[in-house]
Amino acid sequence: MPMKNPTVPVRTSSRLHDVRYEIRGELAQRARELEAAGRAIIKVNIGNPGVFGFTVSEHVRETIERNLARAETYCHQKGILPAREAIVAQQREHGITNSHVDRIFVGNGVSELIDLALRALLDNGDEVLLPSPDYPLWSAATVLNGGKPIYYTCPAERAHVPDPAEIEAAITQRTRAIVIVNPNNPTGAVYPRAVLEAIVDIAARHRLVILSDEIYDEIVYDGAEFLPLARLAGDIPCLTFDGLSKVQRACGYRVGWLSATGAPVLLGEIERALDLLASLRLCANVPGQYAIVPSLTGPDTISPLTAPGGRLHASRQAVIEACAASRFLELVAPRGALYAFPSVRADVLPGFDDEKFALDLLEAEGVLIVPGYGFNYPKRNHFRTTLLPLAAEMREVFARIERVLESTATKQAPRRQVA
Repeated sequence: MPMKNPTVPVRTSSRLHDVRYEIRGELAQRARELEAAGRAIIKVNIGNPGVFGFTVSEHVRETIERNLARAETYCHQKGILPAREAIVAQQREHGITNSHVDRIFVGNGVSELIDLALRALLDNGDEVLLPSPDYPLWSAATVLNGGKPIYYTCPAERAHVPDPAEIEAAITQRTRAIVIVNPNNPTGAVYPRAVLEAIVDIAARHRLVILSDEIYDEIVYDGAEFLPLARLAGDIPCLTFDGLSKVQRACGYRVGWLSATGAPVLLGEIERALDLLASLRLCANVPGQYAIVPSLTGPDTISPLTAPGGRLHASRQAVIEACAASRFLELVAPRGALYAFPSVRADVLPGFDDEKFALDLLEAEGVLIVPGYGFNYPKRNHFRTTLLPLAAEMREVFARIERVLESTATKQAPRRQVA
């Protein structure tokens, strides 16, 4: 039977209209087109360690190989028991005394668990307080689950640290949760204890759930102190998200976990909702779950990379020095995570457009970055780069950035009047 109106496209969900993920968006597509045409592109848009030569520890990989035959069936919807026990043991070592194996949910990466948590929490029109700039998955998952993102700002002028008073002022009767990303993506901020304690106090007084994204928990530099939010939250409902993709450099394993902590009487309904949603997707990737125990009980492989002399520390230092030497750039030195979030000085380049700059940089110099607007940030003078390339390559990236900024400044300069 012929289709009516065969030229009319299939309609998609209206919820997608407010969803963006520029990290893998149009600029990344343009980069692939340039590569197909023979151009060499330096991609510093994604925090994907394996692309830059980082590897998973051999003892972790060997554990997965030894257990492949045991990983051919569905497991419990919350995850295999030894993995959940190892997560609880690590959390208790970190001072989270109310962690419990029955409140651990293993997922196909933190991304899946963020979606499940927001699906469990939100009715249409419910509000979630999110940092701006944010990791855009949080905004997208909020919208796709019927919620409304409400942003609190984390500007460079405050070292990208939130203001608890601003968070509290944004609370309405529809607010359900406060999201924090600490250490932060994209800014590299690590939040002070006083700020975290204030956020816990706000959540307690307004009966809100705290959603704490801590995937970069062990990636800190120069003595920065990371504090797990759940340690401070006590009986306040807190969902903590963590996994193997960054600290263990195991992005492709897609292994993350959610830990629910707080007073049991307050968590019963959310735990049942999470259990139902976890059951509907049957279980998480089973082979990858066998990486959890050796990752959490084996040697520390991230500190040598972030300490002075380590590869990540050296690349971070190269970015700091490049920004300090630039006449265009300013940078709040990242204290954690795998990214830098430089800004372009408004007094030197007024009217700077981060999206246009990112495209110009890609076309002219073959460098792929993410413009700041992709992180739901209202100021249009930032961009994000990962710290994963070697220090020498980071210096080359910023030399190319400087050339494009110089070119932009030259085009903006007023032309002299000809007599």
